[in-house]
Amino acid sequence: MRIFASLLLAALLCAAAPPPARGAALAIPPSGVIGVGEAQLSPGFWIERAVSPHALLMSRAAIDAQNARVQARDSSMHDLRALPATLPDDQVKGWITKLSKLPEHPLYDVRGNEVPATMLEAWRRALALDAIPAQQETRYGLVVQRTDLRTFPTAERVFSGRGGTDIDRFQESGIFPGTPVVVAHQSGDGQWLFVVSPRYAAWVRRDAVALGDSQAVFDYVDAAPYRVVTGAGVQTVFTPEQPRVSRRELDMGVRVPLATDLRAEAPVNGQTGYTSHIIRLPVRNDDGSLQIMPALLQRNADSAGDYLPLTRANILGQAFKFLGERYGWGHAYEGRDCSGFVSEVYRSMGVVMPRNTSDQAVSPGLVHTSFDKQSSRAERMRAVAALDVGDLVYIPGHVMMVIGKLDGMHYVIHDTTGISYAKPDGGRARVKLNAVSVTPLEPLMFNETQSYIDRMTSIVRVHPGAATP
Repeated sequence: MRIFASLLLAALLCAAAPPPARGAALAIPPSGVIGVGEAQLSPGFWIERAVSPHALLMSRAAIDAQNARVQARDSSMHDLRALPATLPDDQVKGWITKLSKLPEHPLYDVRGNEVPATMLEAWRRALALDAIPAQQETRYGLVVQRTDLRTFPTAERVFSGRGGTDIDRFQESGIFPGTPVVVAHQSGDGQWLFVVSPRYAAWVRRDAVALGDSQAVFDYVDAAPYRVVTGAGVQTVFTPEQPRVSRRELDMGVRVPLATDLRAEAPVNGQTGYTSHIIRLPVRNDDGSLQIMPALLQRNADSAGDYLPLTRANILGQAFKFLGERYGWGHAYEGRDCSGFVSEVYRSMGVVMPRNTSDQAVSPGLVHTSFDKQSSRAERMRAVAALDVGDLVYIPGHVMMVIGKLDGMHYVIHDTTGISYAKPDGGRARVKLNAVSVTPLEPLMFNETQSYIDRMTSIVRVHPGAATP
């Protein structure tokens, strides 16, 4: 994600060359988004047009096997259970220095002022690399609240240019309640922890993690029965009696165990439990230790008793739950970015994916078709012609999810800052979106002479056993 950010932003701001001839026939509504009217903004519109929308594309066993391949073969993933009982300093330093690199170009703060070298040096010192012991016990924990994963142990937001304050260059991703982590290091001031999660290694605020032994952590992760969050985001019930589990934000695909030992008719945190699902959440005690507490998730909140079946209808229904959500680089703004969006849609069906576009596009655990400079236009168009609902199309720094085909044109849903295309009169259109949006694929331009299709790097089919319609 971070590697290709500059390329993506440049692509979305550049002028456009004439699109394929079919694109010229698409209507341009007042929104400026070519070929998209009110009807195309409904998941039902695309479900009705999908081939076998309710057919099961992958069984749970097949998904589990694919997840295991991703875990075993993809170097961006971390198998926490396989880590040794002690961590050597070179491994810990390797994790930190791979991520926490100061950029060579200037950075700017939220006021547009250039970040001084003294501040950059202070952030570098905050890594406290000299304090890493030669050997340390592997410490485990659970994330207790939705929080940011940061490049450096600081909440300061920094940007590549003056005036552009959406993409914070120190924002890596988000991490969610119940996620297991290994705590590998702490910042010089002790307020930040460097954690290794199954999909990312970065800095988090100390108060977002509770420490426990490995058995307690993985017992929570493996606990059943459970609920899976299937909405774009839900919150636990407000409770003044237990603020640590009050209004906890749970994103799509988060799995929370049920408190089967508690009776629904008995009060939970001062409220009846019979109108809610009684779940268990990790909380952090004052000494940083882990405690598991009951919380309430309303029965009318968007959740399910298991991961949703992997069908075209569910892919579409889940994706459209994010429609219109503000683009959030690295899960900022309580939202998500392009790769976070597609991975959370699939996570609600139990599919594990790497976090960033650069890793998703080439993951050896997923079925993908790769393209390079030698790939011909005809080769690319044949691949586009075979696109299925749920396929993921990658260009440098961006990913789009295919939702169907209409009048010979493929349509995608993606979390994007904007699009560029040529209008029928020869002029160009640049549309700022900054939201999860529906667009056609073929007319979109990457730069003045190349379309998105010309710049495709990969197509990932998450459900490889499905027949192409």
